[in-house]
Amino acid sequence: MSGGDPGAGLRLKVMLARAGVASRRGSAAIIETGRVSVNGVVVTDEAAWVDPARDHVTLDGAPLPAAEGRRYFVLHKPAGVLSAASDDRGRRTVTDFLPPDAGRCVPVGRLDLDSEGLLLLTNDGPLVDGLLHPRAGLQREYLVEVAGRPSDAALQRLYDGVELEDGLARGKPKRSKRPGRPAAGDEPATSWVTLIMTEGRKREVRRMCEAVGHPVRRLIRVRFGPIRLRDLAPGAIRPLTPHEVRRLRRDARPARDG
Repeated sequence: MSGGDPGAGLRLKVMLARAGVASRRGSAAIIETGRVSVNGVVVTDEAAWVDPARDHVTLDGAPLPAAEGRRYFVLHKPAGVLSAASDDRGRRTVTDFLPPDAGRCVPVGRLDLDSEGLLLLTNDGPLVDGLLHPRAGLQREYLVEVAGRPSDAALQRLYDGVELEDGLARGKPKRSKRPGRPAAGDEPATSWVTLIMTEGRKREVRRMCEAVGHPVRRLIRVRFGPIRLRDLAPGAIRPLTPHEVRRLRRDARPARDG
């Protein structure tokens, strides 16, 4: 190990992230559990400095993978697919849609099991951390089918903020011209709204709409930061263009090595 000299290498958690093991945050958690050794010695300090050219780093006893080339994808996640890298119950996950040569890409954040739409996947751990950092404030835009037709007062409540069990949640709502469904049996007619959020709390959009009396029937994310879903079909995946990657890096909060 480089003895804490920043000029001699990089942080251990950064080395794991560059190898595609996990994001920097995830790599820090792995290190803290004692799964990583440097030159045969277990290291639990995620901020330890290492020299990739001199130090031998292992994860669970195996040599750390070589740093992967950075890969960036956008997927139109279908409903019923987990926003996870794997599932111990054998359910389908978003990584099942990646091309065979994609490497160890992980989803950037998540969409609920029943939700659809745009989801980014990458092996660029520092970018994942930067995009998801609360200070980045990246917008998420959703197309939401709700029961009934929200009144102006209901939309204003969404704008002003709805108090949920985990704090105040607010967004920027607007009625959509997309036609809803007519009433059928006990099911009321539906209508569509767009809702722009800057957070990614669990089922936040669904809980907000429920709170104002209009439960969600369908939810599609159509934008994450500067990246739009456009005409990408459900289940389809494509690489991000270099221009799109540059825009994401510009909009992400820079992740710090410390």
